[in-house]
Amino acid sequence: MRLTEFWHRMNEHFGEAYAESFAQDHVMSGLGHRTVRQALDGGWEAKDVWRAVCADQGVPARLR
Repeated sequence: MRLTEFWHRMNEHFGEAYAESFAQDHVMSGLGHRTVRQALDGGWEAKDVWRAVCADQGVPARLR
């Protein structure tokens, strides 16, 4: 998954205003107690980060 697709899905699920806030502030155990931004900046694959967001936030199957 490319980063552009990742951010498209984040914006679709959370809305453009909240997606960035969530990525910056929400620490998830599925990302090793990192935020989305920390995981991406640390070299995690976008698809793996998206899967962790889906598990953490109960993203509907149609958006996965």
